[in-house]
Amino acid sequence: MAIALLHGPRLLVLDEPFEAVDPVSAATLKRILNRFVAGGGSVLLSSHVMALVEQLCDTVAVLAKGAVLAEGPLDVVRGGRSLEEAFVDLVGVEVGGGEGLSWLAS
Repeated sequence: MAIALLHGPRLLVLDEPFEAVDPVSAATLKRILNRFVAGGGSVLLSSHVMALVEQLCDTVAVLAKGAVLAEGPLDVVRGGRSLEEAFVDLVGVEVGGGEGLSWLAS
């Protein structure tokens, strides 16, 4: 992250930046990213952790099998639900339907 910020970019592209990061480092990273955005920068962040996306992002896109299923302001994409609930609905997977992990094969 430090090397990426060294040259004063306007855009950071981050893939799962909080993976295997301890809580103290995660809090520091969130502060750095919030300051970067407050200073006019943009962050493109990919993550499977919807709670993290809800904390950090104001605009989101839900992708599945290479297709954008929904995109826009966080509150619009959520539609009154949690982002995790919206994601599950959008990708069309029934959770806890008694099929076990059979959906992995589809």
